[in-house]
Amino acid sequence: MPVTKPAQAPDPGQTRWGFTDEELASHPHAFREDLLAGQVCVVSGGGSGLGRAMAYLLTRLGAQVVICGRRQERLDETVAGIRRLLDRDVGHKAMTIRDPEQVDALIGETWERYSRLDLLVNNGGGQFPQAAIDYSVKGWNAVIDTNLNGTWYMMQAAARRWRDRKRPGSIVNIVANVWRGMPQVAHTCAARAGVIYLSKSVAVEWAPLGIRVNCVSPGSIATEGLNVYPPGAAEQFGDANPLRTMGDAYDIAQAVVYAGSAQTGKFVSGEVLVVDGGNQMWGDVWPGGIPDWFRVPNR
Repeated sequence: MPVTKPAQAPDPGQTRWGFTDEELASHPHAFREDLLAGQVCVVSGGGSGLGRAMAYLLTRLGAQVVICGRRQERLDETVAGIRRLLDRDVGHKAMTIRDPEQVDALIGETWERYSRLDLLVNNGGGQFPQAAIDYSVKGWNAVIDTNLNGTWYMMQAAARRWRDRKRPGSIVNIVANVWRGMPQVAHTCAARAGVIYLSKSVAVEWAPLGIRVNCVSPGSIATEGLNVYPPGAAEQFGDANPLRTMGDAYDIAQAVVYAGSAQTGKFVSGEVLVVDGGNQMWGDVWPGGIPDWFRVPNR
């Protein structure tokens, strides 16, 4: 059995970001413990960060969870932690959502093994901070192919099976705060904006099939990914909203449950649930550091 790695230990005096597996298994939540009993949920990018928190919460609520991601070792860590702390098994598959054949195989295998699929959470994705003028063709295509095309392949593969089996379904897409643009990550802004309006479009097209489609848009969230930043660097992200703090992974996981579950979100479709501490109205995030031009005194 794979062994779950401990959370990365910060230097003395440095903040430790993110939840440990023990914290993910016991963190308070707002839902009835059997809310999702008997249901099957697929989460992409389920091996770390927000996806791992979703896998824990969905499992705690009684769902059978299937996770996918590119790195087998990350998936193994999530599976081992849930088995050890919650005494539940999680389906898992190492793959890339950029390949429609691998996506179709994942959704097909889920139906074959569990005979149903209730909720698809498209959390997988990635980007890198860089000035847009310097993007290479390869770098641009990699982000668009993963964040937009990969999400679409997952959505379509799930929707086709719900249609063919005459079963309802629910999709939640993890997007981003694109409303005022996203300097230094313009590629993911373009991709996530595409996912948002794709979701709104098919929420109408697929309504006759009983398929709901929603998005959750996180703001600055404290996950273990921030532990790679130099001391003091990650704290700046908490100043990008009027609450001047960061959310945690359970803020997003609970938003996914609310929007995705028929028990709580049955009359919600085509919506974007923004969980950002007010960042969409005030504040700027510069993942690559604030350029001197924008360092305006007293602003």
